[in-house]
Amino acid sequence: MKKKWIAMGTTLVMVTALAMPAMAASSFKEEKAVLRPDFTIVIDGEEMNFKRADGSAAYALVYEDSTYLPLRAIGEALGRNVNWDEQTKTITLEGERTTKDSSNKYIEGETKNVWVQVRNDFTIVIDGKEQTFKTSAGKRIYPLLYDGSTYLPLRAIGQIMGKDVGWDNSTKTVTLTGEGYTVTDADSFGDEKETVTDADTFKDNTTTDIGLKKAKEIALKDAGLKESEVIFVTAKADYENGRKEYDVEFYCDGVEYDYEIDAETGKITDFDKDFEGKLPAATDEITSDEAKEIALKHAGLKESEVTKLKVKRDRDDGVVKYEVEFKTSEAEYEYEINAETGKILKVEKEEETMKSTETDVITAEEAKEIALKHAGLKESEVTKLKVKKDKDDGIVKYEVEFETGKTEYEYEINAETGKILKAEKEIDD
Repeated sequence: MKKKWIAMGTTLVMVTALAMPAMAASSFKEEKAVLRPDFTIVIDGEEMNFKRADGSAAYALVYEDSTYLPLRAIGEALGRNVNWDEQTKTITLEGERTTKDSSNKYIEGETKNVWVQVRNDFTIVIDGKEQTFKTSAGKRIYPLLYDGSTYLPLRAIGQIMGKDVGWDNSTKTVTLTGEGYTVTDADSFGDEKETVTDADTFKDNTTTDIGLKKAKEIALKDAGLKESEVIFVTAKADYENGRKEYDVEFYCDGVEYDYEIDAETGKITDFDKDFEGKLPAATDEITSDEAKEIALKHAGLKESEVTKLKVKRDRDDGVVKYEVEFKTSEAEYEYEINAETGKILKVEKEEETMKSTETDVITAEEAKEIALKHAGLKESEVTKLKVKKDKDDGIVKYEVEFETGKTEYEYEINAETGKILKAEKEIDD
C-alpha cells in the first residue's frame, strides 16, 4: 500500500511551543494512555504515517478504550491551516493550507504506557464554528494533550472529516472512508469480533477480549451481588506490564470491592475487600471545580495567579476526596478535600526556598539515575516517575518516586553529595 507522509509543518512548531505554557494556569487531569505505533491508519485507501515538525512520528493513542489521532495531522490531511490562540486556548482549522514539510525522518516506536492530559479547557474551531464532540451516549469528549500535540478520538475525527470510521482488529487497522459519518455503537463495551466497525471501542488483543461489561459481570458474580445493589466507583480498562486488564471497583452496604480482571481470560488476578463505610452517592459529591475553588479560596489566591494546577479524585480509608495541587512563585500548595462535605482534610504549604545554589552538586536528572540504579531498574521499566526538590532540617534533598508492577519505590537523595538518605520499597498485595 502506498505510504503518505503527513506532517504538522511550520504551524505545529508554533502550536507546540505555545501549547505547553498554556498549561500553566489551566486545570487538567493527568491520565494513563497507551502509545500504539502498531496501529495502521488508512484514509480513503491510503496508509498514513503522521509526523511532527521535526519529522519524528506522531503515533495513535489509546485512552479509556478509545483510539485517538493527532488533530493537527488530520488538519493537514484536510488541507487546512492549523492555528493556536494561547490566550483563549483555541485551536482553529481553516483556510487552505500554505505550508508543507520537507523532512523525511520517521522512526518506528514501541507500544508503551504514557501520561496524557485531558484538556477540557481547549476549544476546537473549524471554519469559524466551535465544535463539541460527544460519545454515542451523549457524554462530552475532550481533547488529550501529549508531547505537545492535541489528540481527538476517532468519533470526533470522523465527524470533522465527514467520513465513516472502521476498525479491523486482526490487522489493527483504522479506516476512514467515504463522505458520510458513521461509527456504529462506538462507545459500548461488548464482546469482541474479528472485525468491527465500532472503531472508538478498542480491544487490545488479537484473539479475544471479554469487554468491560463482562468484566463487571464477573466481579459482581464473585461478590454475590447484583448491579442494582451496588454503586460503581471505577470500571475501566488499564494496562499492567503491557497486559490489558479491567479495574472494577464498587460499594455495597459499607463494603468496598476492588477487582482486577484479565481482559483475555476473564480470570480475577487481584481482589480486595474492605469494610470502610458507605460511599456517598455521586449526586451528593462536590465537583472537581468546586474542590478547586475551595482550595484556592483558602489559600487566598485566584486561578490566574497559580501554575501547575491539578485536581484528582481519590479514595482513602473509605473516604472519597479530592487532591488539589498548585504553585506560585513563592510556595507550593497541596490540599485534600472531602468529596461529600467539601471540608478541607489536609493542607500543606511549602515555601519555595530551594533555589539552585552552588552547593547543589547533583541535578534532578542525576538524582533520578541514582535511585533507578539502586533499584536495578531502567526508566523505561517504571511508571509514575516523580522527582521533587525539598528541604528538611537545613538539608536540601531530592525525593524520587516510581512504580513497577505492584512495587512502589521512594528515595531521598542528598542534593549536595548524591548520598541516598532513605530508600523504601513497598509491594502492594
